[in-house]
Amino acid sequence: MTSEAKQQNLRLLEATAGMTANQRLVVMLYALHPTDRSGAVLETAAQLAQLVGMAPPVFSRTRKQVIGLGWLEETEKIGHIKYYRLTPGRLGERVVVPLRRAT
Repeated sequence: MTSEAKQQNLRLLEATAGMTANQRLVVMLYALHPTDRSGAVLETAAQLAQLVGMAPPVFSRTRKQVIGLGWLEETEKIGHIKYYRLTPGRLGERVVVPLRRAT
């Protein structure tokens, strides 16, 4: 892990200090888990719950709370399965790509 990645993780922990332990765990899971190009974690709630040792209903309920707090957003839905990503910009990242003149 690079020094920059460690600093980002520390900023994330600091930013989530007022959340419950389960909420922070869900945020960290989405922040650290491999993602697709859009930033979505392509694992089901059941798979993610198992990964962190949480019961699936508890994980789903906690994820809904984290979504309500603005930390996660839905990226796509395939069938009945929804996929989520960490909300861009929660840690002050630049999320707007500057326009450039076409050549």
